[in-house]
Amino acid sequence: QVQLVESGGGLVQAVGSLRLSCVASELTFSRYVMGWFRQAPGKEREFVAAAGWSDDTTLYADSVKGLFTISRDSAKRSVYLQMDSLKPEDTAVYYCAARNSYYITRGPNTYAYWGQGTQVTVSS
Repeated sequence: QVQLVESGGGLVQAVGSLRLSCVASELTFSRYVMGWFRQAPGKEREFVAAAGWSDDTTLYADSVKGLFTISRDSAKRSVYLQMDSLKPEDTAVYYCAARNSYYITRGPNTYAYWGQGTQVTVSS
């Protein structure tokens, strides 16, 4: 089983920034698609961003394009989500996820491994 551990969540004011981190136990981390999802209370889990085997292969939800940046560090077996210009509607539990495939997807059901989540709260 691949273990994923997120960190970096917290409370931040609107237009502020936050960087989330996720560390994977999988030694073949570089051959997994890594994604970030979020879930607000009463809402379904939604796709935020994902990175393919190369850092230049990324996919973002329309709502975060130009504002969030996903990156990964194979040596550290980590994936990051840099969140800038945060808004109250970004408030949610953010989850790191891994998919043992070459192809980047948006659906939560296509990712087999999940972290425990980290809370991000943006105040107005």
